[in-house]
Amino acid sequence: MGTDKALVKIGSEAMIQRVVRALHRAQLEPIRIAVARPQDVESYGMVIRSGPEIEWVLDGNPHSGPIDAIVECLQDPGLGNEDTLQLAPVDCPWVTEELFISLRKGLGPDDSLIMPHDGKRPQPLLALLRPSLILEKIVEDRRPLHKQFAECSHSIMMVEPSILRNANHATDLE
Repeated sequence: MGTDKALVKIGSEAMIQRVVRALHRAQLEPIRIAVARPQDVESYGMVIRSGPEIEWVLDGNPHSGPIDAIVECLQDPGLGNEDTLQLAPVDCPWVTEELFISLRKGLGPDDSLIMPHDGKRPQPLLALLRPSLILEKIVEDRRPLHKQFAECSHSIMMVEPSILRNANHATDLE
């Protein structure tokens, strides 16, 4: 049984720091962080500092979108035979370690994934996936992830909407 890993898409330094801290506290390491450019490793690494075990991954097709980034991660031989993969976009900086722990506990034995839901819509970019069951389903499909994931065996976890609030700029954190 492999350890859990997490994928984070880079954005603002303050936001990545918050998401990495929550993943680290939930013991979801190593944390795989996808960056668009090699120089991003140094600048974001300085914000994260020491503590979490980080694996830096250079996007094969920078800025291509979340589906391509997830597929690329799932196809990466460096992922190994991991049982689960926690997705964690940097633009949801209010996620908590409790959210990640609850997703892990809520993943049913027959589930391909579990997604948090804010009462209005599912949040597929914060899903906990079983890579071996997901890759084949999404590799050629470019429909929105919430539609693709809804067709997989899955569970939904209701979450306080404020935890899932999206932030696109550092000023959104204020």
